[in-house]
Amino acid sequence: MIAVIKGDIIESRKLADQEKWLSPLKKLFGQWGNTPKDWELVWGDFFQIEIPNPEEALKKAIEIKALIKKIEPVDARKKISTIDVRMAIGIGKKTYSGARISESNGPAFINAGDKFDSLKKENVSIGIRSPWLEFDEEVNLYLKLASTFMDKWSVSSAELIEIVLSSPTINQEEIGKILGIKQSGVSGRWNRAHTEEIMAVEKMFSEKIKTHF
Repeated sequence: MIAVIKGDIIESRKLADQEKWLSPLKKLFGQWGNTPKDWELVWGDFFQIEIPNPEEALKKAIEIKALIKKIEPVDARKKISTIDVRMAIGIGKKTYSGARISESNGPAFINAGDKFDSLKKENVSIGIRSPWLEFDEEVNLYLKLASTFMDKWSVSSAELIEIVLSSPTINQEEIGKILGIKQSGVSGRWNRAHTEEIMAVEKMFSEKIKTHF
C-alpha cells in the first residue's frame, strides 16, 4: 500500500513571479523523494507525489497547504495568500513502477485521480479515496471541516503550522523565538490557525490508516 497526492495550485496565474511558490514546493518535494520517479510538477501548476507510508499522507498534504498559504499575497493589504492548493489523497496498491511517476500505475494512482476530479464538484480543497468506503466517508467529513480552517489560514497562521509540523514537540515559547514574537502572540496565532484541531485530525487519520494494515 502507498499513498499518492495529486494537486494543483489555485489562482497561480495571478502571481507575476511563479518562482515564489515553485522553488519552495520543489525544495519540499525534494526532501521526500526524487523527480521524476517520486514526484513531478507538470503543466505549470499541477503536481503528483508518491508517499511510501500512507499514514504520513495527510501530514504531508497539510505541509504542502501551509507552504502555499504562507506565500505573500499580491495585495499587500490582505493577510491571506492570493494562491491556494487543491489536493486529493489516493491510497491503494502500486502495480507498476515507471521511470516517471506519471507512468506508474495501480489503485493508489486511480483513487487519487478519481478523487481529484471530484473535488471541484464537491466544493472542497482536500479529499481522500481509499479501498475502505467507511474510512473515506468518515475522514472526508473531518477533512471538509478542517479545510474550512485551512482555506482561511493567513500567511502568519501558515508559518506557525509549518513550524509545528516540522517540530511536533515544540512549545509556544520556542515558536516565539523562531518567529521573533512574544509567547502571547504565538498563542493568538495558535488559536486562529486552529492548530489543536488540525493536529487532532492528522493524528486520527494516521492511527486509522494503521488499523487497516
